[in-house]
Amino acid sequence: MRRIWVRADPWDKEIVTTALEGGADGIVVPKGYSERVKELGKILTISEDGDLKTGEDVVFFTMTSGKDEDEILRLCANRKVILQCGDWTVIPLENLIAKGADVIAQVHSYEEACTVFGILEKGVRHILFYSDDIAQLKKTLSIVNSESEKVKLQEAEIVEVTPAGMGDRVCVDTCTSMVQGQGLLVGNSSSALFLVHAETVENPYVSPRPFRVNAGAVHAYTRVPGGKTRYLSELAAGDRILITDYRGNMTGGIIGRLKIEKRPLMLVKAAAGERQITTILQNAETIRLTSPDGTPVSVVSLKKGDKILIAAEESGRHFGHKIDESITEK
Repeated sequence: MRRIWVRADPWDKEIVTTALEGGADGIVVPKGYSERVKELGKILTISEDGDLKTGEDVVFFTMTSGKDEDEILRLCANRKVILQCGDWTVIPLENLIAKGADVIAQVHSYEEACTVFGILEKGVRHILFYSDDIAQLKKTLSIVNSESEKVKLQEAEIVEVTPAGMGDRVCVDTCTSMVQGQGLLVGNSSSALFLVHAETVENPYVSPRPFRVNAGAVHAYTRVPGGKTRYLSELAAGDRILITDYRGNMTGGIIGRLKIEKRPLMLVKAAAGERQITTILQNAETIRLTSPDGTPVSVVSLKKGDKILIAAEESGRHFGHKIDESITEK
């Protein structure tokens, strides 16, 4: 997940308020100004007397050539390193990224931000914006607000739907109003996830709750930013989640609440080619999977041969990270 800090040194209230309103992750200010930032909004401050101490937790490094790489790698072991340079086209950031250095690149414009975020396709994940140009700052902050990922979805065919008994299921209430065709990727296996649709559909008994996905049982996996998965049960208010639509577009969302309650469950089995995949969902009419055209399909009306969308990958995962290892899950 990309992060943006904003530098307001010397102190500039307009820069600080713009950073707060634009969703910045932290603000660098002179000594003595951290409390003034806190009066305007709650955010991480970086200063000699801030939440992160400059010179101790965070260091600035002016990189002049590739010979500095070893020193930067050494500093990255226990500090956050902000790289300063006026011309990113001649800086060997590619080498640092390839060697696993977690650095913060100081940039002065939206164009520079786009450049460093895109290096080696993977890019630097963290920048410090330093300019008094409010328009450029707003444009740069929009990168994070519009950050998205893409996942390849495919059709799977329903094989069987059977009652599974009582269990703990998770409702994920987000801070986003979703629309038809959107939901969360959820499944019994981290490498095979069903697109569970948001509660956007009118129902005679329950009003639509477009911010909610009744996602499944507590043990199930879901996708989160950074190409990782997490168990539904370990999510909490304030955590980041990935909202996915039927075309495979993924956008970041924030969890507002998690509700875990005992409910009747059902086991859904589907086949994608020779592969059989499963998930466990609440046995209720309002819970829906997603058809290939984005239409929500109630789980209680599912029958053998129906087509739904899934995301499948060949590799396994360890602690949420994709790995090239053979893992069998049943």
